[in-house]
Amino acid sequence: MEARAEAKYIRTSPRKARPVLDLIRGLDAGAAINLLRFTKKRVAKEVQKVLRSAIANAEGKSETIDVDQLYVAEAYANDGPRSKRIRPAPMGRAHPYQRRSCHIVVKVAEKVASAAAPAASPS
Repeated sequence: MEARAEAKYIRTSPRKARPVLDLIRGLDAGAAINLLRFTKKRVAKEVQKVLRSAIANAEGKSETIDVDQLYVAEAYANDGPRSKRIRPAPMGRAHPYQRRSCHIVVKVAEKVASAAAPAASPS
């Protein structure tokens, strides 16, 4: 069972969001939320919202899902649209710069129980 959530047009660059997403990738959902709560990055709050949304989507998708068995299967940030601006410079010139945005995607999946050891053959 897998569920995903996406936040679009987040006003931070993907380069700043990716290290936070690298922290939670592969962790249990509860541990990831706890880690994000104490991460000192501005984007951590947005990532936490997306993760909570993905968990809620998983609960809505299946009534029998165990939330404690969820883990972060995928977490990545893609480029969003860039706002192109100019800054006035001396002598009538203009210096261009870009305000970047990103789309954050988090997928959670349920852990697959390890296969039981094969039963001993009767002798």
